[in-house]
Amino acid sequence: MALMEWTPAYSVKVKKFDEQHKKLVEMINQLHDAMRAGQGNAMLGVVLQQLISYTATHFAEEEKMMQTHGFPGLAAHKLEHQKLVTHVLDLQKQFQAGSAMLTLTVMNFLKDWLVSHIKGVDQKYGEFLNTKGVS
Repeated sequence: MALMEWTPAYSVKVKKFDEQHKKLVEMINQLHDAMRAGQGNAMLGVVLQQLISYTATHFAEEEKMMQTHGFPGLAAHKLEHQKLVTHVLDLQKQFQAGSAMLTLTVMNFLKDWLVSHIKGVDQKYGEFLNTKGVS
């Protein structure tokens, strides 16, 4: 059973970013599946690194698109991205130091952050970009 399912309610109506968000959902579900199978901590280091790499690319692409089209909420959006990056890097440091255990709290944080970020922040740039002809 997946921790989260992609639904049309998460769409930002920009195909490229919807596909990237689906990949993030898939990564969180992989981590959740590993945790349920008792392999969570074995997978945590790998998935955290993938998450760090993938979000860096995804965030950069979102920010570039917003900058190109003059999205007025860019600075605040970048701060939201930086907060997640900082949090995930902190989890990675804890894991590498041997102190981070994969818990439902971490899983729920990742899921809740992704849902609230997409629905609360990303959909705003989606609406804006749609008015600029980006879909």
